[in-house]
Amino acid sequence: MKALLIGLMMLGAIEMASAMNHGGMLMDEKGMIMNANSDDLPRDCTKISENVDITIHAGQKYARKFTGKMFAFDQQEWDVKPCAKINITFINDDQIRHQLMIHGLPGYLYPEGMFHLELYGQGQLQASLILPSQKKTYLVHCEVPQHMEKGMKAQLKVAGGDGDLPSIPGISAPVRADVYPVDWTNLTSAILLLCVLAGCAIPYFVIIYAEGIKDVLHKSLTKLKFKRK
Repeated sequence: MKALLIGLMMLGAIEMASAMNHGGMLMDEKGMIMNANSDDLPRDCTKISENVDITIHAGQKYARKFTGKMFAFDQQEWDVKPCAKINITFINDDQIRHQLMIHGLPGYLYPEGMFHLELYGQGQLQASLILPSQKKTYLVHCEVPQHMEKGMKAQLKVAGGDGDLPSIPGISAPVRADVYPVDWTNLTSAILLLCVLAGCAIPYFVIIYAEGIKDVLHKSLTKLKFKRK
């Protein structure tokens, strides 16, 4: 009976391991890695030109330097040599889910042309990929809904790339900039003018009549204390 139980436990562990590692995907309760590649060379590379270690942070605090953005990577651009092997450490500094996806890679090495790291909350993952020799700019982004639109977007260039991608925070202009129009009518103009005048007048009167205000407050406090007694 004991041997049977051990055998069933081993079988379950094997099945679980196979379920968590299939189709180029590694997955556990913390996150997921898809299409990692540390050994196979692209067809246009005869050897690895350089090993590059890159640490990429993701989180809300990295968006503070970009007006109107909510999420961002700590860097927005990287440049490497053709046929470089990149060893990425992806760190999520938030308590919510973030991804790091690189698109446009050769499909014979990276299914769907994609390299993907994902963390469901705070933590880190490490994985490698080998880039082709083509001079190109690759999109790096988070595909969680609205995260890329809110700033979590960057670019990876090989040999200087083939140009900047649009809407990279701090690097390139947005395709469609956020616009917050104000419907200026006589009423809104009057309200704005009234707010400006009030903002200037109130401090002036407070300073001029400071002593009188102080006396009124003092008398009011004295009356309150007397009533309590």
